[in-house]
Amino acid sequence: MPYRAPVSDFRFLFDHVVGLDQVAATDLFAEATPDMVEAILNEAGKLSGKVLDPLQRAGDLNPAVLENGKVRCSPGFAEGYRAIADGGWIGISARPESGGMGLPMAVTTAVNEMMAGACLAMQLNPLMSQGQIEALEHHASDKIKALYLPKLISGEWHGTMNLTEPQAGSDVGALRSKAEPNGDGTYAITGTKIFISWADTDFIANTCHLVLARLPDGVPGTKGISLFMVPKLIPDADGNPGVANSLKVVSLEHKMGLHASPTAVMEYEGATGWLVGEPHQGMKAMFTMMNNARLGVGVQGLGAAEGAYQHALAYALERKQGRTPLGEGTIVDHADVRRMLLTMKSEIHAARAITLACGVAIDMANATAQTEWKTRAAFLTPIAKAYGTDTGTKVANLGLQVHGGMGYIEETGAAQYVRDVRVTEIYEGTNGIQSMDLVARKMMDGGEMAFRLIDEIEANAEAVRGDFPDMAGAVWDAAETLREATEWLVSQDDINERFAGAVPYQKAFARVLGSHFHLKTAVAEGGKGPRSELARFYIARLLPEHAALLIHAKAGAKGLYSISVDDLSA
Repeated sequence: MPYRAPVSDFRFLFDHVVGLDQVAATDLFAEATPDMVEAILNEAGKLSGKVLDPLQRAGDLNPAVLENGKVRCSPGFAEGYRAIADGGWIGISARPESGGMGLPMAVTTAVNEMMAGACLAMQLNPLMSQGQIEALEHHASDKIKALYLPKLISGEWHGTMNLTEPQAGSDVGALRSKAEPNGDGTYAITGTKIFISWADTDFIANTCHLVLARLPDGVPGTKGISLFMVPKLIPDADGNPGVANSLKVVSLEHKMGLHASPTAVMEYEGATGWLVGEPHQGMKAMFTMMNNARLGVGVQGLGAAEGAYQHALAYALERKQGRTPLGEGTIVDHADVRRMLLTMKSEIHAARAITLACGVAIDMANATAQTEWKTRAAFLTPIAKAYGTDTGTKVANLGLQVHGGMGYIEETGAAQYVRDVRVTEIYEGTNGIQSMDLVARKMMDGGEMAFRLIDEIEANAEAVRGDFPDMAGAVWDAAETLREATEWLVSQDDINERFAGAVPYQKAFARVLGSHFHLKTAVAEGGKGPRSELARFYIARLLPEHAALLIHAKAGAKGLYSISVDDLSA
């Protein structure tokens, strides 16, 4: 079944649930009118369904390879990338003065989800460039901006980010890459980086690597790290790709999925680089790119979920097996298959609303510079990343289950969604790291933003309780249970007590937040219609999971250490 972009769902959420109208009411995003957004969504949907979707299976069967030191990309990916670049989709949120569209992040989020749903391996390429563009906009010198931004936005060049090293993993502060001043304003970058997505191609003129490294006077840990622009080909006096830099792709990783996306080990041997931002402030600049990528990766998980759901639904509508309660129909009429499909669809709706709400918060923060919006965007980002990617894996697995034994057969394509999406729970900070960030850094305010969101959930539920007593009552009760758990969490002075229950707390917060958006959806629909029935399913059958999750969240760390390492090995 060809991928069909869920344009109507985006439009409904924008108009009735997440409040895109308040973004369009700002001076910064005044051009994001309903008609403009509608046109953007429709065109991105067409590109995703007609151009990118055919690359999904082809790229899996014909992976990128490294031959004689050169990356050879999957057939058709050059044309797919060119369609994305020529349509201006890479710079959809980039500033107009550099050639971008200047559209809201919420709209970019929707576009990126559609492209990821059609072909995740392809969409990963422009996502990396989008993050680099934002990092350069905020932190690079005017000279670097003038040279790199127009080419990145147009797609003539593309970007990567180089953080991880073999010995460091998620502990970025343990990196060993070094940067030595050359005496002419440039630096010699030496080191090895791993897990570099789209580290090279055979169809883009230049690859621009943002590399973390330590200057000679850099202190140990993250506070001594600087960020450098290290291009594959050093630009000449006219800004065109010139001589080759002293860097190379050592190998491509043999991955579980995303076979068409070349993920490389990179080696820098005195490569020429230019400082981005201030010395020793590299993590500040890199976090701009990483936060962009965290929402983007959450959306990747969500896109894969949508693709897997559509794939499973098409199979369920065709496959006949056994007698159903409705007669001689297809397996879609079996109660358990309905349960799986409704779970998939309702999880997608909840996760989609959360990612779009996060995008709206980012846009309002950019448009108003208000601390309230900045704090909200920061709080929602780890939830959007973790819940979006958890949903991707869950839905992909359910999609395979709907196929039954045929799902385990590669020819059906169901297993590819499972293989491709699984890494999204790992990269850009594992979901455990996202959850620890949520209960630690994002609650340094004593939980103020968490309580503010809980207040909003309860106020909305109370306002519609008269017309939607069952759903509103359940949502209000769940929010109150979440409030109590949050109060316990912020009262813990030992951070490890918080960390022990961070993941279940994050999952519970997502559950309650998802029920809030489902309730708002049902209210907007008037309580009658498919979206309202989906909300009833989610609130009645999935929301109750929050209670068990919060019991786990408050169990603390003691029980995790009462079993010794020796006992684990016994």
